[in-house]
Amino acid sequence: MKTIGILLITVLTAKAEWHPVPDRMLTQWGKNLTPDQVWTGHPRPQLVRGTWRNLNGLWNHAIRPKDAALPDTWDGNILVPFAPEATLSGVGRLLEPEQSLWYQRELQVKPVTCERTLLHFEAVDYQTTVWINGTEIGDHTGGHTPFSFDITDALKPEGNQLVVRVLDATEGFQLHGKQKLKPGGIWYTRVSGIWQTVWLEQVPVRHVGDLDFSCDIKSGTLRVLAKTAGPSIEGERLRVTASIDGRQVAEATSASNTAELKIPEPKLWSPDAPNLYDLDVKLTDEAGKAIDSVKSYAALREFGKARDAKGNLRFTLNGKPVFHWGPLDQGWWPDGLLTPPSDEAMLSDIRFLKDAGFNMIRKHIKVEPRRYYHHCDRLGMLVWQDQVSAGYGHNRGTSATCPPWTRMQPDPKDADWPDDAHRQWLLEYQRMVENLRDTACIAAWVPFNEAWGQHRSMAIGKLALELDSTRHLNIASGGNFWPVGDIADHHNYPNPDFPVDDPRFKDCIKVVGEFGGHGWPVEGHLWNKTARNWGYGGLPKTLDEWKERYSRSIDILCDLRARGISAGVYTQTSDVENEINGLLTYDRIPKIDTAWLKQQSDRLLLTPDTGK
Repeated sequence: MKTIGILLITVLTAKAEWHPVPDRMLTQWGKNLTPDQVWTGHPRPQLVRGTWRNLNGLWNHAIRPKDAALPDTWDGNILVPFAPEATLSGVGRLLEPEQSLWYQRELQVKPVTCERTLLHFEAVDYQTTVWINGTEIGDHTGGHTPFSFDITDALKPEGNQLVVRVLDATEGFQLHGKQKLKPGGIWYTRVSGIWQTVWLEQVPVRHVGDLDFSCDIKSGTLRVLAKTAGPSIEGERLRVTASIDGRQVAEATSASNTAELKIPEPKLWSPDAPNLYDLDVKLTDEAGKAIDSVKSYAALREFGKARDAKGNLRFTLNGKPVFHWGPLDQGWWPDGLLTPPSDEAMLSDIRFLKDAGFNMIRKHIKVEPRRYYHHCDRLGMLVWQDQVSAGYGHNRGTSATCPPWTRMQPDPKDADWPDDAHRQWLLEYQRMVENLRDTACIAAWVPFNEAWGQHRSMAIGKLALELDSTRHLNIASGGNFWPVGDIADHHNYPNPDFPVDDPRFKDCIKVVGEFGGHGWPVEGHLWNKTARNWGYGGLPKTLDEWKERYSRSIDILCDLRARGISAGVYTQTSDVENEINGLLTYDRIPKIDTAWLKQQSDRLLLTPDTGK
């Protein structure tokens, strides 16, 4: 293994000096943030052990040339997990593609006999290398999903040093979503380095590494697959108990790694009734003594599709038709960029949308912290999960008469991607699905958006179905339409539209994957007052005019629903930088009362699929 020199550096503590970058927009949560209380909730809600250690807080950092060695001096503190570009990091500096970003901190952890020490990173953008006490323990490429290293063998009894180096090109074939080196319009400030929680966990040598769930709602069967790590133990058993509302309802013990629980009178999960079963999962030896024990949860629910009386395919949930109604949700914040300022801030967005009558969120070009999906699970919110995009390959199809956001025409053309970039795309897509597929809330996977980096669509669609056939597949939201998956998705601004009579889509669930974007500026809550702050269709002169535009869009969507449309996605939850088409300002001040929004949502959700 490679080694690097170790420096004697003063340990950073929560008392070290830190403040947000001055003269920048802050949310109420950012204003109240302290370095010793940063993202303190367990980062992995579906696999919880009582003993874990949060490593968020103040670290040393340095920005150096890309090929530089370990710095011999540091540039100061950075508040992890905020990227250096973010106000709440305390740094406020852009990382350039030709630079490297270094982190350092001391680890107060001792090796424990018969246990392994795991170092977890929830997300680091983009290429990461990690050293413990000068020994390289591993690297990782990909900016949006969790990864871990077993650091046990590199630890000392005391004085352990952790060093992390990050490289981030941002653009090209690298998956970066809405980040741009030169932001503007619908493109935003870049994010580099650690941007989700870092944490430690000490686990038994033989332990549960992951849990997978499947269910049969008709029989009330919940299957739990424990993916174990470490050498197996003779006579090992898997024991799982399920409880709801504090009452145990089922138990199963298995000599294999799969336990099957029969849930009496099962309570199904839906947005209206987000029932979750708490799980206690134990690996035991032949005497029944626990080797490892974790807490988790799961839900009984089933996504499907069925034709209505007019022959249109519709979404179903637990065998009943359901119209998916939600906002486009970018998940960007003025003070944290991709990182919400706190768990409470992230939760507030979901609650606002729930109160406004939405039953779904399209998580747009971003993978959130795992706690986000936990909150959607327990509050009852469906999620369409986009893959993070790369920018290479904007093929708009063959028809010159189509508007720029319309890519539903016949004979589409995929972008041409090299094999290595394609393999990395697949790897990152697979990681996203494997990390999130056991949540209750995710109803659809969206590999591509509007042909951004859209390539090898049929092959990717077939692979996506192999990875998870229990959700709907929307191969390209507003992108080049290929006959794979379940959904045909059309974007239209400002009002919704769809070519409902096109026979190509008769075997697809038809959805309006983006519309709206009605802008409204709120004085004192603009990211940049001197920039072009914009919304689709121009800005209304009064808030009443904004309401008229929004209501008109809902009228049109109600009509489209009666003609076969099964979902609508309104742009968007909040303003983002110079986009002012949110229901909330960028710093999360409501523009519109949720009671009025809910009236509009109820009008849509109560519209019969077959019309009046």
